[in-house]
Amino acid sequence: MTAKDQIAEAIASNDVVLFLKGTPQFPQCGFSGQVVQILDYLGVPYAGVNVLQSDEMRQGIKEFSNWPTIPQLYVKGEFIGGCDIVREMFQAGELQSHLKSAGVALKQTA
Repeated sequence: MTAKDQIAEAIASNDVVLFLKGTPQFPQCGFSGQVVQILDYLGVPYAGVNVLQSDEMRQGIKEFSNWPTIPQLYVKGEFIGGCDIVREMFQAGELQSHLKSAGVALKQTA
């Protein structure tokens, strides 16, 4: 299975997927850590994919989304963005609204 296949499968089989450096339990860059904190704060169930496991995965996700940076957040198959976009959406309340309208359960809304 190619990295592109793995990426497509992760996005198709999970409502919310975060491609990050490290794991949700141990993010290995500050930007990944910020998005993990936001998702955890909201209580969003999500799958975390560690792009540091292989060069193919790290390069593959950038090509898949046509987005140059990691982390990358997907909701119901839709690419949302990286750390800055997710943080801005969260602060404006747009992320919470988007997740709810996509049918993703939140434990709390900040």
